[in-house]
Amino acid sequence: MSLWDSIFGRRRAKLSGRPDPGGTISVSMAGGASSSGKVVTPDTAMQLSVAWSCVRLLSETIGTLPLALFERGAGDDRSVARDHALYEVLHDSPNADQTAAEFWEGMTACLCLAGNGYARKDKIGTRLVGLTPLKPDRVTVKRDADGRRIYRYSGDGQTEVMDEDDVFHLRGFGVGGDTGLSPISYARQSMGAAMAADEATAKVLGSGMQLSGFIDSGVPKLTKEQRAEISGVFERFMGSSNAGKLMVLEAGMKFQPVGMSPEDAQLLMTRAFHVEEICRWFRVPPFMIGHTEKSTSWGTGLEQQMIGFLTFSLRPYLTRIEQAIKKQLLLPTDRTRYYAEFNLEGLLRADSQGRAALYNTFAQNGIMDRDEIRSKENLPKRGGNAAALTVQSNMALLDDLSNLAAGGGAQQVRSALMNLLGIDQIIDDRVKTLTGHGGPSLDGSA
Repeated sequence: MSLWDSIFGRRRAKLSGRPDPGGTISVSMAGGASSSGKVVTPDTAMQLSVAWSCVRLLSETIGTLPLALFERGAGDDRSVARDHALYEVLHDSPNADQTAAEFWEGMTACLCLAGNGYARKDKIGTRLVGLTPLKPDRVTVKRDADGRRIYRYSGDGQTEVMDEDDVFHLRGFGVGGDTGLSPISYARQSMGAAMAADEATAKVLGSGMQLSGFIDSGVPKLTKEQRAEISGVFERFMGSSNAGKLMVLEAGMKFQPVGMSPEDAQLLMTRAFHVEEICRWFRVPPFMIGHTEKSTSWGTGLEQQMIGFLTFSLRPYLTRIEQAIKKQLLLPTDRTRYYAEFNLEGLLRADSQGRAALYNTFAQNGIMDRDEIRSKENLPKRGGNAAALTVQSNMALLDDLSNLAAGGGAQQVRSALMNLLGIDQIIDDRVKTLTGHGGPSLDGSA
């Protein structure tokens, strides 16, 4: 079963009434033969641990980010548009078979592998009620005489032609064409070389780290029967299951090894290089998929690393999805009022100490009230004064000090003035003088 079949269903589609057991459609659409002789398709690429890890990291991270529809209010106010028909499709369940996490995970995987993600718009009248994913290797895109995109989907022995208003199309990195560029197709040389290195390593290990070679029998010419007998004897000592066995050569026979040892071939170093090479194609830092040979330059804190991953790896995908939703799923009259946005707060949560310091700063500067902070930590709201914004009074403006004093804030005014005039520092200097630590005397004499 191919990768697309496993994602979008188990029934194998047919073209012109014939099956495609060899995955030739996948090869032509998103892959091909490499110089190493390995055919790179989404199926074979995902057998590389680094490709699997990169695609899984991007897909699962984006799939598990909450995606909500928001409505703009007066000024900068906004609210979650739960009453809009599109909210449930985006946030809860795009279709009868998938949750929102499964749907967006699959669409992101299609972007990573094929460069395009497609879904049929399910409508009741003009109302969008669902999104059904389509296999990207079965879709072709063309333009009609009016310049509109026409999607031809071949599957289950039938061909369906759909207008651009009936298809939700996510396009990956490209040059402005009708479709995005396939990462697997352009990375086939790198991935083919990685496959060849994996195969070579497996063969070396499969032979029990034993070298191949020639047998010098010392006889000018062997008969056919003698050659067969010698080959049969040596077969009992070949392969990893026979490693460590001791073989006694006949008198005059010598073993002449050929080939390179794993150290000479540097297979482990080659495989490590391919990890970094393929990570570049997916723009994923190697340390995030378990390759920690080299330290990251994205900072040492978890928060800094997550910010770097979000900025350089996830943001292009998130922006494409958000803008595609606005352009293709919202009516022109709704685009100025509604918009979709991923909630990235979960990715930016620092450790407990760092988060507490951030909340403390927000509370002291009137950015968030206590109830908002409690909501962020999944704690119940307290109401009352906890819902009021507060600021530190010693940061008040000089023009407001008189108002503070009139309102019974004399102590606050005193603290603010002492900070402003440096009274605390003057007192500290005088105390040091009394205790013999230098500084001016209390009576002002030298």
